[in-house]
Amino acid sequence: MSIKAKRFRAQSVSHLLGQPSGLGDVVRMATLIDRAQRHLRRQLPPDVAEHVFVGGYRDGVLTLITDRAAWLTWLRYEQPHLLKLLHQLPGFEAVMKLSLKVRPVRPVKVPPRQIRHLTPAGANALNQCAAGMEESPLRRALTRLASHAAPAESEDGNDSSH
Repeated sequence: MSIKAKRFRAQSVSHLLGQPSGLGDVVRMATLIDRAQRHLRRQLPPDVAEHVFVGGYRDGVLTLITDRAAWLTWLRYEQPHLLKLLHQLPGFEAVMKLSLKVRPVRPVKVPPRQIRHLTPAGANALNQCAAGMEESPLRRALTRLASHAAPAESEDGNDSSH
């Protein structure tokens, strides 16, 4: 059984953007949402603006997302004012109501880096093990690993390499 690959011709960007319910609609919606986001950010008080995000627009309902319940309460009281602000924008005259949601933003937690140190005695053991082997990738790996050891210090606290 053979599998034949169909050869598709590349489609032009204008063709992709012009298809109904395709990429063009997504790009137009993203542009509208971005315009609404920028407009609201300019019009809202600075302490509120950084906590309000436009989440979507469908069937005359604009979704606003905030990161705290306190800002959600503020948005509820300001709904009539926000609707007036949005009606100033071309393309948002049909917004009839706002859908308000809380989506807490949790910062990405970077796991703590665990730094491990190889003692000089450990490096010596690895070197002895590598010395007893014939030339191989394992021997090279052991030698390379042993080279990461901290330099041995003498009893008077000076580096023994002097």
